Amino acid sequence: MKTRLFSILFLGLLLLLTALNFTKCNKANGDSTNISTSFGPTIEYGIVTDSFQVTRGIIKPGQVLGEILYRNHIDHTQIDKIVKASKGIFDVKRAKAGQPFTVFCTKDSNAIAKCFIYEESATNYIVFDLRDGIQVYRGEKEVEIRMRTASGEITSSLWNAIMDNNMSPALVMELSNIYAWTIDFFRIQKGDKFKVFYEERFVEDEFVGIGRVWAAKFIHQGEDFYAFYFREEGENFGDYFDEESKTLRKAFLRAPLNFSRISSKYSKRRRHPVTGRVKPHLGTDYAAPKGTPILTTANGSIVVASYTRNNGNFVKIRHNNTYTTQYLHMSKIKSGIRKGVHVKQGDIIGYVGSTGLATGPHVCYRFWKNGRQVDPYKEKLPPSEPMKEQSKEPFQWVKDSLIQYLAEPTI
Repeated sequence: MKTRLFSILFLGLLLLLTALNFTKCNKANGDSTNISTSFGPTIEYGIVTDSFQVTRGIIKPGQVLGEILYRNHIDHTQIDKIVKASKGIFDVKRAKAGQPFTVFCTKDSNAIAKCFIYEESATNYIVFDLRDGIQVYRGEKEVEIRMRTASGEITSSLWNAIMDNNMSPALVMELSNIYAWTIDFFRIQKGDKFKVFYEERFVEDEFVGIGRVWAAKFIHQGEDFYAFYFREEGENFGDYFDEESKTLRKAFLRAPLNFSRISSKYSKRRRHPVTGRVKPHLGTDYAAPKGTPILTTANGSIVVASYTRNNGNFVKIRHNNTYTTQYLHMSKIKSGIRKGVHVKQGDIIGYVGSTGLATGPHVCYRFWKNGRQVDPYKEKLPPSEPMKEQSKEPFQWVKDSLIQYLAEPTI
């Protein structure tokens, strides 16, 4: 079993390493897009287009697909059939303004639409084929994966460091999610550094987004934090582990918001900004714009979802016999969040506001251990499930292959 597992991992990593020196192209369903040569027909979205008049456009605010089809000589009866044929594949009511579309019409004076393509994203599209009856199906453009190693240094914020080094803003979210349990991004400092080895996705040489982050290193307050992507045998999804094969995932997130700033720390003596009285503030305040989603920091069951004069709209969650958390001053509690409901780590439970005794939009995060309020930043939070023993040897091999891309001096 160990030999089989190692062989599978060797093959997988060999393919990954091959991608470092050669361009890797992923083809979906055999479709290719916008290919034109002097030796054959022009093909777009898997359709030979030489016999069609091609029209392209952008969906305008308030515009629906039916309107576009009608303008291209498709009557209402046919449009109704198209809507019915689309069920289970694409909800035509969800077509968004700003998305591109392409219409293939006959070249005669009638210019009747025979194919309509709606681009759902930079890589995915929906084909409404009206040539022989009605067929509706999904397609994907040819995507090229390029591996990239990039690094940066914090001068003001992670966002600015990413943008200053010509990296995708999506990396901010990726890194914050990977290190959500180990690094407090509200406390990163000037001089902190990072380096990341990841996939970039291109369609027809145009950047369309990032793929998987395979490895990362974050130097925070002089300490190295490594992250390596690895999927254990028998698991549907991979996860991130440090250089000692310990999972980065913890039972609790470090904060209930993705991005904000700490406006008031846990304190035994604090002057209340509203009453002016000096009293203990047994919570951590995170300032953020009104409406920012508030996340539960761990799995648990809701024990209170209510309103009080001081707390405003708030939710309290029991995670186990030891830990309980509370989230105050919400603008509103998310629909469906009520006493007895079970929530998972990262679920949205409400939205930032300033209800109750509050001067501005923020969430006051309170943390109980054995019935006593404590400072979560001083707690040694329990880890998640550890790596299986039989996975440690192949993980070390994968880690040793990836760590070279995080080496100095470019960080």
